[in-house]
Amino acid sequence: MPVSDVAAPQKSIRTFVALLVNTAVANVSTSFMWFALTFWIYVETRNVLATAVIGAALMLFVALTSMFFGTLVDRYRKKPIMAWGTGIALVIFVADAAFFFAVGADAIADLSRPWFWIFAVVMLAGAVIEQLRSIAMSTAVTLLVPDERHANANGAVGAVEGLSMLVTSVLSGLAIGFLGMGWTLVIGISAVAVAFGHLLLLRVDEPKVVHVAGDAVPTGWVDIRGGWRAVRSADGLLFLVFFSMLNNFIGGLYMALMDPYGLDLMSVQAWGIVFAVASTGFIVGGVIVGATGLGKNPTRTMLLLAAAMGVLGMVFTVREWAWLYVVGIWLYMALIPAVEASEQTIIQRVVPYRQQGRVFGFARMFESAAAPVTSLAIGPIAEFLVIPYMRTDEGTARWAWLLGEGESRGIALIFVVGGILAIVLALGAMTMPQYRSIVRQYARAAPPAHS
Repeated sequence: MPVSDVAAPQKSIRTFVALLVNTAVANVSTSFMWFALTFWIYVETRNVLATAVIGAALMLFVALTSMFFGTLVDRYRKKPIMAWGTGIALVIFVADAAFFFAVGADAIADLSRPWFWIFAVVMLAGAVIEQLRSIAMSTAVTLLVPDERHANANGAVGAVEGLSMLVTSVLSGLAIGFLGMGWTLVIGISAVAVAFGHLLLLRVDEPKVVHVAGDAVPTGWVDIRGGWRAVRSADGLLFLVFFSMLNNFIGGLYMALMDPYGLDLMSVQAWGIVFAVASTGFIVGGVIVGATGLGKNPTRTMLLLAAAMGVLGMVFTVREWAWLYVVGIWLYMALIPAVEASEQTIIQRVVPYRQQGRVFGFARMFESAAAPVTSLAIGPIAEFLVIPYMRTDEGTARWAWLLGEGESRGIALIFVVGGILAIVLALGAMTMPQYRSIVRQYARAAPPAHS
């Protein structure tokens, strides 16, 4: 029996590309506002803890909602799910903008008052709901793209995400630097509205998902049991999810501290432009995967590249040089699309289409929960312990041989430790029997059959 049973009458690369472009516009719009919020509050307060809490909160709520979103994706057709997610997010962003203009920028920027946290939480709700599209888009690859092109399609998704990051970082930095938060909200909401209108007009020839005997049919609105059963049914897949979760624990270090480090080196406008330049690595990495695929063993590809990312994490802040940081981020981001595409390609091969929403939701639930834990922990550790210590004479003298001197050597030390942990985790995973199990499972899985 095939591992997937999409009853689609015809594959449509053109429809997939249209969905991908629409998703890019929606993601750019949402990320534009979220990045701007992070830039704005750090510029106003210079508080690392605040940025860590903001970043961690997004990932935490993505984790809490992912299983619900995955269940929805398996229950309903993909385009209506995307449309509902974008429409609800649009309403939330409009309400948040109204709150911002009613209260005023000065009052919201005061962290001692509740207004900023209300503003941030409402924007968080819109950003989280927009994440529903990501799970639906992963299953749309299976729906619209032939199996032998899944890795390439996932690489294209990575390239578009990189383009979104590039545009977002430039526009967010420039918007906050020159226009302020108010106009940033107006621009972002307008772009979300455009994406929503285009999506309503887009035609997706999508079949009804038919569940077969013994299938893990969704039994509730949050079908954790169904997701667990689907993951366990593919030998070694739980190992893959567990590795990604542990790797994201380490990624939380970068999520919390990458923006503060960049903003310590340069102005918010310059950082937005520099981060955009570095983000072209994401595009290049996605294009390479789109053109070449991931090889016969995507699991090995994922682990080797995760180790390489650890090496980069160790070295790109060893000196307080802007060029080194930019080059390091560029190379780091060039590897991300292949790592993410590897996991998606494996799931799309070994999990039936009718269950993929819950599997992607299950994986995202655990993987997204990991980074906020680290981010919330490292924020106060960095702010109150490591950074102050590295600015003392004792800290400078002890670590200057490795990290040089400068104001941000505390963040650099945290990055070095995180890189070492990433290398040990990735190379250690390759020695485990579960690694060999998922490799065998992927190799022997029959390509999905399409009528």
